[in-house]
Amino acid sequence: MAAELAVAPRTLTASIVTTGDSWRERRRALLRDDPAAAGAAARLLDEMGTEERDDEEVEAAHRAGRLAAVRAYEPDARLDEELRLRLTGPDTEGGALRFQWGDALLNPVENAISAAAGTPVHLELTGISAGSTVVHARPVASVALSEPAAMDTPATSAASSGMQMLTRLLGAIEAEQDVREWSRLFDAVDALARALGKYELDLGMTWYGADGDTRRARLTERGRRYVERLRETRPRDQEIIISGRITELRESGWVKVKTGTARNAQAYDVHFEEPEALLRMRPGLGDNVHFRVRFRQRLDAVGIARSAEYTYLGPAAEQSSLPLET
Repeated sequence: MAAELAVAPRTLTASIVTTGDSWRERRRALLRDDPAAAGAAARLLDEMGTEERDDEEVEAAHRAGRLAAVRAYEPDARLDEELRLRLTGPDTEGGALRFQWGDALLNPVENAISAAAGTPVHLELTGISAGSTVVHARPVASVALSEPAAMDTPATSAASSGMQMLTRLLGAIEAEQDVREWSRLFDAVDALARALGKYELDLGMTWYGADGDTRRARLTERGRRYVERLRETRPRDQEIIISGRITELRESGWVKVKTGTARNAQAYDVHFEEPEALLRMRPGLGDNVHFRVRFRQRLDAVGIARSAEYTYLGPAAEQSSLPLET
């Protein structure tokens, strides 16, 4: 997909010049029967070595080259940003994108980029490549910039910043490395992994930045399984004291204790494993209580608390509430 080179304050559209191979073929034909020329070519190739690059890497190099050429006479030139999503799996051989995949996957991708950017990033679909399940998207322009504002537009957009962080996280997930530094992004990536797993799809992401930067990442079956393992929780128990007044009672063995009189004061739902013990206490609404409780958190491998519960252990001497460890 051809990209446009945007220049502030005006837009410069770069034409893509395609060079045919006819001159190469004529040159090969002239040297085909020249052993010396063939030997020289072989030695040159041996000295240079060989390089294997896929189409996306070649296009990234072309984009960077076009940008550098235009910036030689227009320093403010920049490329259009683009995100490419490549889906692979048992049902992608036909090169078509099923509606149910798009409905399940595109929103989690947008949410993951937004979480990584720390601000909402809205994407729009621009096309699907023929012959393969490749989705082309770009960030939605929030406002039409005036010429003075366009000159001050930063080269790094929110989408680009988000993609930089997201691709680093996905790389760590695929390598099964420690991802706790990205804990705030984990839920968004978890949702994306679940969506991919539902349809047995692998996802390849390629980001083409405005400054020619290219970033790539994958989320495959290996990464999805690692995310699933990270999602598993383990309990962590503490014994604490909760002091306050009762604001709610339930016969099933639950008491709500509010620790202060302010509207936003901390409140705890304390569970009595034996409801009869609560009945024997004969508590009333508004009573001041001092409970010794077991505070149990269930933490996943990333360190995120997935649940918290407070279980009554017995009465406690009158004292202030103790701060909870976080």
